[in-house]
Amino acid sequence: MVSFIGALIGYVLTAFVLVMIARLVVDWVVALGKDPEWVGKVRQVTHSLTEPVIAPVRRILPPVRAGGLAIDLAFTIVLLAALILRTVAFSF
Repeated sequence: MVSFIGALIGYVLTAFVLVMIARLVVDWVVALGKDPEWVGKVRQVTHSLTEPVIAPVRRILPPVRAGGLAIDLAFTIVLLAALILRTVAFSF
């Protein structure tokens, strides 16, 4: 049986993962050169919600450059950690 606290933390982490996925999609829309007017506002919201978590990880693990492409490993680490913590939270 899932405890109330575990379920609450799990749902908060689920919301965070969804915001991370939205950030990923919006960043790809910008990277592909498509820039509808709604992208700026959505990007501002997603970045303001996720950057406080990603920035400390990025200081330890900076983006990896591959030619003109930069792979943000901090984003990947935070997303994987949130998914793992979500699974653990829902198991309690």
